[in-house]
Amino acid sequence: MQEPNFWDDIEKAQEVTQSAKFIKDKIDKFNEIKARVEDVEVLIQLSLEEEDYSSSKEIRAEIKDLEDIIDKLKIETLLSGEYDRNNAILALHTGVGGNDAQDWTEMLYRMYSRWCENHGFKIEVLDYVPADEAGIKGVTIKVSGEFAYGYLKSEKGVHRLVRISPYNSNGKRQTSFAGCEVLPELTENQDIDIRSEDLKIDTYRSGGAGGQHVNKTESAIRITHIPTGVVVQCQSQRSQHTNKEYAMKMLKSKLIDIKEREHKDRIEDISGEQKDNGWGSQIRSYVFHPYNLVKDHRTSVETGNINAVMDGDIDIFINGYLKDNQK
Repeated sequence: MQEPNFWDDIEKAQEVTQSAKFIKDKIDKFNEIKARVEDVEVLIQLSLEEEDYSSSKEIRAEIKDLEDIIDKLKIETLLSGEYDRNNAILALHTGVGGNDAQDWTEMLYRMYSRWCENHGFKIEVLDYVPADEAGIKGVTIKVSGEFAYGYLKSEKGVHRLVRISPYNSNGKRQTSFAGCEVLPELTENQDIDIRSEDLKIDTYRSGGAGGQHVNKTESAIRITHIPTGVVVQCQSQRSQHTNKEYAMKMLKSKLIDIKEREHKDRIEDISGEQKDNGWGSQIRSYVFHPYNLVKDHRTSVETGNINAVMDGDIDIFINGYLKDNQK
């Protein structure tokens, strides 16, 4: 960074400065933890020597706080994938289950919104499709913040709900499903080129909230990647240009994700998505009846505190997945 021609290539320079800041922040965090551990050790030693245990409550609280910080640092150390530090694009879509599935999709949207809020991540709605009777058919949000994708990638898959249906007049137990898709938002140095002839771009009028504007202009954008059949859409912005820009970002992220899953060398080699959004494909079950239990079927991590989970307390599942995938 001290080289006189460092800023000649601005994109490369920004990449280096971001990497330097990331490393410096890690070192500073480590040194801060080290200093706090040493302070606690001194406090414990003084308490023992003077046989004064009045500070024991303060010591226990500091140790608990340090344990939480160290656990978080350990998890972040596991997030070493190429896209783990990126922002995330999270999409929820209704699966099998009718009105219950649409309601379940909205419940998951609230759960992830709460989790983001609790962790200081910023949310931006890119696409929102309301349902006619209950809940939503789908929503796509951008989650901004360091390691957003690294954490949320554990949520990819089908989520299963079991409860007494409020939409069933007989009060029977209902099982419904919703799919969660999580993609990394690519940075400038990770960008890919897509041939314009491989794209089909449609415009349409936005739906949902937004005032009179949405009924007057065709600002919403739908882009189809012809070779794979992948479709993305964005209608959250007033500007057609901005919606197109966001839709292209989503498309590139989807293609990268499929390329990684299919272990292909080039974007041109990928074949498309495989979807199964129903019975037998769930990664996690949320049971409200006849007992309370949330269980991740990949890691066997479970909890009976279902209300806390629905309020965004899902770190137990995220951390369990990250640790399990590093074994």
